[in-house]
Amino acid sequence: MKSYQLLGVRVDGVQIPEVVGRIEEWIHDGKTGRFIAVTGMHGVMEAQQDASVKAILNASDLVVPDGTPLVWVSRWYGLGLKRRVYGPELMETFFRETRDRYTHFFYGSAPGAADKLARAFQEKFGARVVGTYCPPFRPLNEDEEREFSQTVNAARPDVLWVGLSTPKQERWMYQYREKLAVPVMLGVGAAFDFHTGKVSQAPRWMREHGLEWFFRLISEPRRLWRRYLVLGSKFTWNVSLQLLKLKQFS
Repeated sequence: MKSYQLLGVRVDGVQIPEVVGRIEEWIHDGKTGRFIAVTGMHGVMEAQQDASVKAILNASDLVVPDGTPLVWVSRWYGLGLKRRVYGPELMETFFRETRDRYTHFFYGSAPGAADKLARAFQEKFGARVVGTYCPPFRPLNEDEEREFSQTVNAARPDVLWVGLSTPKQERWMYQYREKLAVPVMLGVGAAFDFHTGKVSQAPRWMREHGLEWFFRLISEPRRLWRRYLVLGSKFTWNVSLQLLKLKQFS
């Protein structure tokens, strides 16, 4: 599998069908503890500000390009990716193609969201959801962590979907990768909220042409202005330096 380095972060040259196939391979090989980082501009820039985030991303089993700029840069390096691996689309595609073949656990989002998502996917795809968990807005204490781990390990899901923000979900998967008997964990960000209708997605044409950031910015300006205006500008500048070989990032 080909990959390239973007500001010191490994980005794997995969598309959604390949990711779906890889997840299925990992489920069947019996090994646990793998995790997939679904990463765009935001994740790459968080890694510039915190070396531990960069280390976690590079330690993941797949870093998939959930961002049109990452697809554009891949073409510069000869990978020729056609589309980004959009987290909500990856999630829906996996359920649509595998139906009731595997078992799933949903972790994250606001109270009730994971349960609502479970019901929706059970009705739509016949999905087998063996558990949900809505965490508090703080790290779990020792008792909560032990109880949660026991719950997941007793349920033995094939896939654990994590719906937290970046880089919180990447840190979480890295922390729990050896504690949970789960073949694959995926951090899919706001996918829980998109699939339950809590948050509106950008129109498809905007998602396909690198304009989702603008839709989300005008939808939630107070929360997202720094991510897209400040970090986005820094991202563009640093990527330009890398592509022009004016600065090396490690």
